[in-house]
Amino acid sequence: MNYYIAAIIGLVSGVTSGLFGVGGGIIMVPAMVYFLSPPVRDIKQAIGTSLVIIIPTAIMGSYKHYTQANIEWRTVLAIAPMAVAGSYFGAWLTTQVHADNLKRGFGGFIILVGVKLLMGK
Repeated sequence: MNYYIAAIIGLVSGVTSGLFGVGGGIIMVPAMVYFLSPPVRDIKQAIGTSLVIIIPTAIMGSYKHYTQANIEWRTVLAIAPMAVAGSYFGAWLTTQVHADNLKRGFGGFIILVGVKLLMGK
């Protein structure tokens, strides 16, 4: 494995995670698939690896945003329970969807979100 490339992926995904609230899926998954294959063998393994990496990243980013009073706790409490349940269901869905279709779906989702952000208010 090229640890230099892995370190760059980690740095970029950490910065975008803290700055925009994204990084795990949007940055790390494609980067691992295209630049760290092998040892990352496919998009499903990249997704799982990204989720484990995002735990300490999310803790650090959450802590820093907490110290800046940037967390709206009522929203956290309203969204978090179903987000946890949804993530379990989504992880199960990866066993039902072929990796190529998952990759296409992920790409389409990123495009739709990007267009919405560029064209929205």
